[in-house]
Amino acid sequence: MNNSVITAPSILAADFANIVGGLSLIEEARGGWVHMDVMDGHFVPNISFGPKMVRDVRARTDLPLDVHLMVSQPERYTSEFIEAGADYLTVHLESTVHVHRVIQSIRRDGARPGLAIVPSTPVAAAEELLDEIDLLLIMTVNPGFGGQALIPRGIEKVARAVQIRRERGLSFRISVDGGVNHETAPLLREAGVDVLVSGSAFFSAPDPSQYLRDLCGHGGG
Repeated sequence: MNNSVITAPSILAADFANIVGGLSLIEEARGGWVHMDVMDGHFVPNISFGPKMVRDVRARTDLPLDVHLMVSQPERYTSEFIEAGADYLTVHLESTVHVHRVIQSIRRDGARPGLAIVPSTPVAAAEELLDEIDLLLIMTVNPGFGGQALIPRGIEKVARAVQIRRERGLSFRISVDGGVNHETAPLLREAGVDVLVSGSAFFSAPDPSQYLRDLCGHGGG
């Protein structure tokens, strides 16, 4: 079990008319990262925001920005998001043919590359790229909308990724996004997750600070 889990509240679930308030809430609750979901209405059936939001958030917080590109052909946009201030920039294995090239370009341009897989993609499909990335994002819901229930097979995928990482002596972090709450977090921690992304459950919690402590399971966010 991982006892040093990073919490990454997702700004997508914040009030867009009060993003500064949302960031303050994350900081006051001692969130570790700010997760930012970028959607294009093509790769996923929703539209969120672009580089300007990342740039504006970057100007208002020192927390690491964990930017998740749920877009088709992400190679068209990676440099813009890195220039805007992304610390981690994650692209989907399913979003482009030459994803290895995209990962290389992200690192070359100064960000930490991440690779995301949707629920229907096995961890095995990403094995050739695991030594090239800093973050593996396992989607435990079908991406595009918040507030969905975690797909249980995602927990098994976390455990499999941990096994591969150990066997190959790699150091990428394993993140989970989708259906993360006080009920599913203990199962994910037991499987070995490093980063827990939480959106609507965090922003709707009566006590966000306590909510993050509960996610970590050891009193720290």
